[in-house]
Amino acid sequence: MRTISLFILIIIQTAFSQQKYMIYFTDKGADGKILAKNSPAYLTALSELSDRSIERRIKVMGDDIIRIEDLPLKSEYLDQIRNKGIKIENELKWFNAVSAYLTASQIDILKTLSFIKNIEPVRTLRYRKPVIERSLYKMNQDSAAYGESYTQLRLSDIPVVHKRGITGKGVLLGVLDTGFRWRAHESLSNTTVAAEYDFIFDDSVTANEIEDASSQDFHGTTVLSIIAGYKDSVMIGAAYDAEFILAKTEDVRSETRVEEDNYAAALIWMESFGADITTNSLGYSEFDGFSYSYEDMNGKTTIVTKAAELAFERGILTISSAGNEAQRPWFYITAPADGINTLAIGAVDNRNRVAGFSSRGPSSDGRIKPDITAMGVSVFGASAVQSDLYGKSSGTSLASPLAAGSAALLLSAHPHLTNIQMRDIIIRTADNYSSPNNESGYGLISAQKSIEYPNLELQGGSYILHKTFLADDVSGANIYFSKDGRLFIQNTLTGDSIRFRYNVPSLTNGQVLYFYYEYTTVGGDTIRYPERDFYTLSYGDMLIKKIALPDIDFILGNNYPNPFNSTTRINFIAPQSGNAELIIYDALGQKVRTLFTGAVEQGVFTVEWNGRGDDGTYAASGIYIYRLKLNDTEVSKKMLLLK
Repeated sequence: MRTISLFILIIIQTAFSQQKYMIYFTDKGADGKILAKNSPAYLTALSELSDRSIERRIKVMGDDIIRIEDLPLKSEYLDQIRNKGIKIENELKWFNAVSAYLTASQIDILKTLSFIKNIEPVRTLRYRKPVIERSLYKMNQDSAAYGESYTQLRLSDIPVVHKRGITGKGVLLGVLDTGFRWRAHESLSNTTVAAEYDFIFDDSVTANEIEDASSQDFHGTTVLSIIAGYKDSVMIGAAYDAEFILAKTEDVRSETRVEEDNYAAALIWMESFGADITTNSLGYSEFDGFSYSYEDMNGKTTIVTKAAELAFERGILTISSAGNEAQRPWFYITAPADGINTLAIGAVDNRNRVAGFSSRGPSSDGRIKPDITAMGVSVFGASAVQSDLYGKSSGTSLASPLAAGSAALLLSAHPHLTNIQMRDIIIRTADNYSSPNNESGYGLISAQKSIEYPNLELQGGSYILHKTFLADDVSGANIYFSKDGRLFIQNTLTGDSIRFRYNVPSLTNGQVLYFYYEYTTVGGDTIRYPERDFYTLSYGDMLIKKIALPDIDFILGNNYPNPFNSTTRINFIAPQSGNAELIIYDALGQKVRTLFTGAVEQGVFTVEWNGRGDDGTYAASGIYIYRLKLNDTEVSKKMLLLK
C-alpha cells in the first residue's frame, strides 16, 4: 500500500516535474539506417503491432507499413542509461528518445555519451479545469430517451443516424485524458473498454488512485460519457456501441503537471494496439520554464503535434480540442490542434454560435483553424462524483468528444474508409465549407451529412462507389453519370433500403466523372442528391468533390432508352433560372405532348414520356422530335418509338 501523504507527494512531484527531460539518441543502430524487411529491428517493429493496427496501416500505407520511426530503440543505449542509475519514464520510439528525471550532474554525464544527440526539458502545461455551468443533479427518469444529451447530439444530426442502427459498432476509439471512473458510473458501466493504461503511475488503473487528487478522473469521465455513455431516458453518447482504449496522461495534482511525453507515449501505444480514431481534450500552449510560443503552433514543432501527425500517417484519424484561449492573452489554437492533418475542434452553443472562449486561428503558418466545430457550451455529461450524477460543462474539451463520436459513426457506416477520406468528408460536409474562417473553421460537423456523402472503396483493383440514404422512405435509387458534364446516363444502384453501391467502370487515370443521385420515396416522389450541384471524382483519386454546375450552355440530353417501347427519360441542364418548355412533336411537326412547362432554377432536370399524347392515347411507332426551349434559346433532338 502506498503511504506517502498527498501533500508531501505533490511537493515531491512538483520538484521532479521541473527536472524531467527528453533524451534524444543519434540513431537506432545499423538496422535503423536501412529498412530491410528481414532485419531483426524490422521484425520486432512488426511484432509490436496488433493485427488491427497492421490492417489499418495497409489501408493508407500499402506495403510500406513500417517506417524508421517504428523501429525499436537500441537496447544497448537504454541499458547504458539505466546503468547510470537513471530511471526511464517513457520510451518514445517515434522520436528516438526517452524521458527521465535528471539532476544537473546526470545531464553532464549523459552528454559525454556518443549516442546522445540532445537533451531538452519536457514541457509541462498549466492545467485548466473545465467550466462547470451549474450544480450537479440527478436526471428526471420521465424525460425523453436521450435526456438532456439530445440537444448536443441533435446539433450534429446524430439521433437520425442512431435511428438507422448506426451507433459506432466496429470502431476502436482512443481517448486521452485525466482518468476515467467508468466502471463506477451508471452510464458507463457497460462500456466496452478494450484496454486502459495510466501513464502517470505506470499501471493499468485509469480511475483515481490513492496518490491522485480527488478530482483527477472527473474531466476524463465526463469526456468519455459524451461519446460512450448510455443510460436510457438520461443520456446517450454519440457512439455508444464503439470500443474504447483509454489513456490517463494528465496529472492534475498541481498546475504544472500536464506532460507532453505522456501524451506521445500514449498515442504510440494506442496506434500499435489498433485504434481507428483518437481524441484528446488537452491543450498545450503556455508551459512552465522552456515554453513554446504561438510561432510554434505551425503543425511541426511540439512533441504532441508531431506525435499526432505521425499517428495520422499510420492511418489514425486524430482529433483534438482547439483550446479555450480566445478570451486569454494566448488567444490562438493550442497544440496538437495546430497539426496539419489533426482535426482541431472549436466550440459552439446550441444555436451554432461560436463560443467566446473557443480558440481562434489561424495556425502560425497561416492555415485555417479550427477545422470544424461541435457543441461545447453547456454540454451534458456524467459526473464522477457519484454513480448517478450528471452535469453540464463548457469548453472545447467537450466539443472534441462529440466530433470524435460523429467520426466513429462515419467509420461504423463505411468501415472501408481511410482516415484521409474521413477527414476530407467531415470537412466537406460541415456547414461552413464554402466560406471557412478562423473562428468556426469549415463549420459545424454533421454525422448525417458525412455518412450520406458518397465515398469510394478500392477493391481488387476496381472502384466501388458507396452511397447511403438515411431517409426512412427509400424504395429505390439511381445514379446519373457523365464524362463531360453534359449527357448523364442513368444506372440503377444495388443495395438495401439504406446502403447502395455502384461499380465504377474502368477509365483512364485522371479522367473526371460528374454524377448525381436520385432516390424514389415509397410515395413516388423523386429526391435528388445533391439538390442542384454535382459530385465529381477523378479516376484514381479516392476523394470525391462537390461542384457547382459546369460553365456550359444549356444542354438537352439524349433520351434513354432510345429506341423505346414504353417509357423513356429526357434530361436537360439549365445553367441559370428561367422559363422552360419541353414539347414532343411527330415527324410532320404536329404537337403530340407537352412534357414540361414552367419556371426552373439552375440545375439538372429529368422528364419521362410514357408514349401517350396530350389526349391520353398511345402514339404510333415512328420518329418523334423533342424540343426544349429555355428563355430565348431552343434545341431539338430525335427519338424512336417502337411497339
